[in-house]
Parts: sequence; C-alpha cells; structure tokens
Amino acid sequence: MSGTSATNDGVLVLDRARTRAALDTRRVMEAVEAALIAIGRGEVSAPPRIAAHTPAGLLGAMPGWVPGLGLAAKLVTVTGDPARPGRSSHRGMVALFDEHDGRPLALMDAESLTAVRTAAAATHSAWALARPGARRFTVVGTGAQARAQIALLAELRPDAEVVVAGRDPLRAREAAALHPAAHVGDGIEAAVRRADVVFCCTGATSPVVRRAWLAPGTHVSSVGGSHGPELDADTVRDATLFAEWPGAAVSAPPAGAHELQRLSPGRPVALLGSVLSGDHPGRGDGAGLTVFKSTGHAALDVAAAHVAHAVARSAGWGTIVDL
Repeated sequence: MSGTSATNDGVLVLDRARTRAALDTRRVMEAVEAALIAIGRGEVSAPPRIAAHTPAGLLGAMPGWVPGLGLAAKLVTVTGDPARPGRSSHRGMVALFDEHDGRPLALMDAESLTAVRTAAAATHSAWALARPGARRFTVVGTGAQARAQIALLAELRPDAEVVVAGRDPLRAREAAALHPAAHVGDGIEAAVRRADVVFCCTGATSPVVRRAWLAPGTHVSSVGGSHGPELDADTVRDATLFAEWPGAAVSAPPAGAHELQRLSPGRPVALLGSVLSGDHPGRGDGAGLTVFKSTGHAALDVAAAHVAHAVARSAGWGTIVDL
C-alpha cells in the first residue's frame, strides 16, 4: 500500500513509534482534563464499553464523542499471559473521525495511546486529591502502564521521590530507570506504607494493595485490575471514592470496576472531572483516604487521539491512505 505526504487529504496512519512520539505530555494532560470535565458535566456521548470474551481475554469496543476534541473509537484486546499470572497486554487501534462531517481522519496505535492517557488521568487524580505537599509516590507494577506512569512523573515531577514496587526485581529496576529520582522498593507492602500517593498499575486478579498498609491521608490511584480487583474491600470501604464516569460503579465489568460492584446503597462515587472543574470539593478530610478507580473511558481516547493527530499532522509524520 503506497503512502503520500501527510499534508494531503485522506486517513493518517501512525505506527506505534509515531503514535507515542505524537502524544505530547502537556497537551495530553490538558486534553484529558478537558475530557474529564466534559464527562462530569454530562457533555460526552460514550456508551458503556462492550466486549467479546475469549479464553485468552477480551476484545473491547469504546466509541466516544467529546465536543471540541472529536469523535473516535477504540478496538482493544486485553489478553492475559498464562506464563506470567497478573500480567496482560493491551493491543489494538484507535480511529479518529471529524466530529462535524464524519470523515475518518486518523488510525493509530491503541496500546501506547491508552497507556499515556491513563497515566494522565491518574496523575490528574493525584494532583487534585492528594494532600498538599505530597511528594512520595509509589508505583505498584512494572508493566507498560506502570512504565507510562513513571515516565510521565519524570516529565512533570522529576524531583519527586518515586518508589517502584513489583514482583520482578529486574523489571522493577528497568522501570525505575525511567525517572531520575526513582528507586526500587523493598517489596510492595513497605513501598505502599511510606507513600503519600500510590499508583496501582497492574494486571491483578486479586488485591495487591491492602488497607492496613495505607497511612492516613494517602491517595490511591488504581488504573489496573481489568481481570479482578487491585484493591481490597477494606480500602474501598474506608476511602472517599472517585471515578471517571458514573458507570464505574453501576456497570458490570469490563465497563465497570471490579472494586465498585458491591457498594452499599447510596454510597457516593464522585467524578474526577467534577473535582477538576471545581464543582466538587474533592478530598475534604486531610486524614482520610481517597481512591480514584479508573476503568478507562472513551472520552480519554478521544482526547489523546486529538492531540496525536494534531501533532503528527503538524510534524508531517505518518502515512496518508485512501479509506
């Protein structure tokens, strides 16, 4: 299939490397914030994620529209690794369309886009919900999502204390090398106990963070757990809860979160976007726990795809095809 200059009309195709290069960190942070606020204000059109399940994992479909950012759809597989329990891969593609006339604009790698936009949402939760002055960050996990989180912290908070905790010491050292002030923790429990903020980025099927390990006032951002809960029930019970969208608590997985499926009637789950817009006060009690439970949301894919498309078109990256 032949390609032409990226300045012509047609569909821009970005491979994995160009997709990642086009995801400018600060522009993605701004776009994800706008998308989260739009979700909180009910301005987004995005049905709950659906999935086809296989013995190996699932294929999820996530279409969404965010005013001013665009219209996009993601097809992504989440596949467990039988040889390495607790680890999974996310692969697929994101298609971006013109929100006004429906023209397909771009096709790009979903794995790198998902990792960056998820890290951006998790980081917004930390900035908005952690106690003032929080600077000790623990990242639980050593896979692609954990590495994306560490790399983003390296850009935004290179002076912060970052501890990486995982089951594989070699992978933990490799991940920690992405941040100039990071080091490998002495086990997950010890790393969590000394943290102001915990980023939980695993493919866990059972809890990897326990309530007893969390100091008063800790903020936890849990973005993994597609196959089961990352957090134990006691953590969920004691925390003030936040999510990207209301369906995180009322929809069954894979659309909703495993941790939020059995909340007591009337238990509130606030939207992170409402905190970012100032419509919700956020943490409140400085000594209390806060938990942001991410399930992923199509609006965040739209936000990141919007940035990647704009950056790549400006730089002349990618291949134009007639679709």
